[in-house]
Amino acid sequence: MILQNNIEEKIQLLEEKFEKINQKTETHLEGLLWAKPITYWDYIQTDALLNLQIQRSTLPDEMVFIMYHQVNELLFKMILWEMDQLCHTALPSTAFFTERLNRISRYFDMLTTSFDIMKDGMEPEQYLKFRNTLTPASGFQSAQYRMIEFGSTDLINLVDIRFRASFDKNASYSEILDHLYWQAAGKDYHTGEKSYLLAEFERKYKKEFLSFMEEYSNINLWQKFKQLPEADQKNPDLVAAMRHYDKTVNITWVMGHFNAAKKYIESVPGSHEATGGSDWKKYMLPKYQRRIFFPQLWTKEELDNWGEE
Repeated sequence: MILQNNIEEKIQLLEEKFEKINQKTETHLEGLLWAKPITYWDYIQTDALLNLQIQRSTLPDEMVFIMYHQVNELLFKMILWEMDQLCHTALPSTAFFTERLNRISRYFDMLTTSFDIMKDGMEPEQYLKFRNTLTPASGFQSAQYRMIEFGSTDLINLVDIRFRASFDKNASYSEILDHLYWQAAGKDYHTGEKSYLLAEFERKYKKEFLSFMEEYSNINLWQKFKQLPEADQKNPDLVAAMRHYDKTVNITWVMGHFNAAKKYIESVPGSHEATGGSDWKKYMLPKYQRRIFFPQLWTKEELDNWGEE
């Protein structure tokens, strides 16, 4: 009798669900008769996923390089997924804000600790051979990482430090994009000429970037934090989560990336360029770029010594 009641209750709920979208319950129930049972490999799309690794060389360690970066992109997608939920919640509670931010930080913690796979998981001799088949592509061209930055902070904090203090606060999104810190890795500021690396990156993603920048201008993580009640902005758990995220993304993760790149790039006699030809040291090192998402949450001493440790 209990089982019968449960079945009738569920059918009633299905009736209500399908009625809302002008569908017939019996049609969907009949469809279940012919549907195949789900399997792990169908749900995860394992076959498709495992066929996305296409080498450009015959060197085995290139496969490590490809898969590592694909895993990074999947984690970036997870970060953007959480960021979307948090930033588009009209009035997030402090607990919800803290919990979602900690999720995002855990993904970046995972990215940070994974750099040993890159640093110690490939033979330098192999890397130095297959890296030339990748030119002019570069990890610089990760669009998802750029969107994570746009969704984290006010855009002024991403403007090149050389222009930041005097930058026009009423500048268009296109002008802001043209003066972001990472432009320095692909632009000659004496001539204004953009490298092929940067020009292709913008050709592919500029419209998407401008749209994303506008969408998140008033709902990025910092703006959502400032929308909380003043007492909640002083919540120690939330402040700690904000600081951890800021430091992890802009110092710890960056330095892990830097040290992995340094091992291989500096092993090239007479050449210290990244695959895309960028000035990778000035582009990456926190003490040069001073990328800080939430500068208001750090002391003057911490800001003065940003990235020095």
